Amino acid sequence: MIVGLTSPDSGTISIFNQSNTSLEVRQRIGFMPENPAFYAYLSAQEFLWFVARLFHIEKHEAKARISKILKSVGLDQAADRAIRGYSKGMKQRLGLAQALVNQPDILILDEPLDGLDPLGRSDIKDYLLEMKKSGTTILLSSHILSDVEEICDRIGIIHRGTLIEEGAIDVVIPKGMNLEEYFVKTIKSRK
Repeated sequence: MIVGLTSPDSGTISIFNQSNTSLEVRQRIGFMPENPAFYAYLSAQEFLWFVARLFHIEKHEAKARISKILKSVGLDQAADRAIRGYSKGMKQRLGLAQALVNQPDILILDEPLDGLDPLGRSDIKDYLLEMKKSGTTILLSSHILSDVEEICDRIGIIHRGTLIEEGAIDVVIPKGMNLEEYFVKTIKSRK
């Protein structure tokens, strides 16, 4: 709903005191779906140029951003290869890259570490932590709760479509418990 792919049954969504459907708001959000889709015949560089054009980013600025992003997500050596030859992990990295082209204030990621090898997971987690440190708000959806615990300051637990718990991790989770243990305990107590 935040990115406008579905509409709320009632009420409205406001971001930066504006409707989430306004162009100004959409240009400040980066989104990576669980299974990003690409034009397989394009190279990563060509695809990111396409995304940059959608955001009306000037050519010289787009060139600098794309080069930096490809390096940041570890695709600089494969930037000119057709996406159809990419592994699942490489496509995940490209999915993150396309969400970063517009230098978003809010980054919405659905299972961003899925399909990455251990080194790739570590690299992307480090990159996300750097983004967080620089002021980017990151909304992360993941079934790997250790990743959530490592990256996020606040959590929300959704069960059967309802937000049942929300708050700062260090406040919500009791001492001596990790997020996964707390999640399982919380869900089981609702049965």
